[in-house]
Amino acid sequence: MKTDARALDHKTLTELRKRAVSRVQEGESPTVVARVLGINVRTLFRWLSLYRGGGWQNLDASKRGGRPRKLDGKAMKWVYDTVTLKNPLQLKFPFALWTSRMIQELIRKHLGIKLSRSSVCRLLGQLGLSAQRPLWRAYQQDPEAVRKWVEEIYPEIRREAQSVGAEIYFEDEAGVRSDFHSGTTWAERGQTPIVSSTGARFGANMISAVSPRGLMRFMVTKGSVTAAVFMEFLQRLLINAPGPVFVIVDGHPTHKAKSVKKFVEAQRGNLKLFYLPAYSPELNPDELVWNDLKNNCVGRKILTSREELQDHVRRHLLRLQKMPKLIRSFFRTPTTKYATL
Repeated sequence: MKTDARALDHKTLTELRKRAVSRVQEGESPTVVARVLGINVRTLFRWLSLYRGGGWQNLDASKRGGRPRKLDGKAMKWVYDTVTLKNPLQLKFPFALWTSRMIQELIRKHLGIKLSRSSVCRLLGQLGLSAQRPLWRAYQQDPEAVRKWVEEIYPEIRREAQSVGAEIYFEDEAGVRSDFHSGTTWAERGQTPIVSSTGARFGANMISAVSPRGLMRFMVTKGSVTAAVFMEFLQRLLINAPGPVFVIVDGHPTHKAKSVKKFVEAQRGNLKLFYLPAYSPELNPDELVWNDLKNNCVGRKILTSREELQDHVRRHLLRLQKMPKLIRSFFRTPTTKYATL
């Protein structure tokens, strides 16, 4: 039921305005807030405009007039809808992510209003928006296959594992190079810094597997991860395992090689492989092992030889192996929490 704000006394209307604006700034959708409070969404954006023009005191319903606002309710609704519903590429921007400078330019072009970058950031915060690192998806990914994996296939795998006392591992391979760098560095304004490194680049390849209980196993290899190397890693997972081992892998040809299938069959139920949906690395908690390794180990060191690189990688993974709490946290991201115990 809609609320006729005009019929409310000043005190009640003031509290309603403050409650609505506060909920939007906490991150709730303006559409949802308006529906829950029984007001028109255009009215809510007008209140947001009032707040922007003078803070909480400007929401006092007993006050009238005041200086004209640069952004009225209609303009603020347009900014919110554009940022949340449109891709920058649709508006002929060269970049697919909204930046404050792009939004600043958007407001200038479409609304004829010049705002400073800090004012734009403040506006976005007042609209309940925040700067976030996006989740990437391959365009080839099948959303239905992902849904089926999360809601049907994996729960069945977990039930089977519980019934036979199996340990579930999520496995992945990765490679790191000596010229990988992470983070930022201070430099003179307008002068892009150059990171010097040896021209003789080298790398190291690895396999790892993590379990929802916080267990981690890994192997560093000198060459490529072939079917033979993959089978060696699977053999290591079986050593001293108290029960069967279930391994979740992606669809890489190495994992589906005939020799691998024969090896799995020879284990007579003590080892099973299951395959993630295609183009869905975000579903694999083991991806976060490589993210941690690249950003907290390799990306912040100057390495001069393959042996030194492999030594740093091995030592970092050994430290990580002794941190089950951190490993378990890899299963609590928005895309991996389906795999928690």
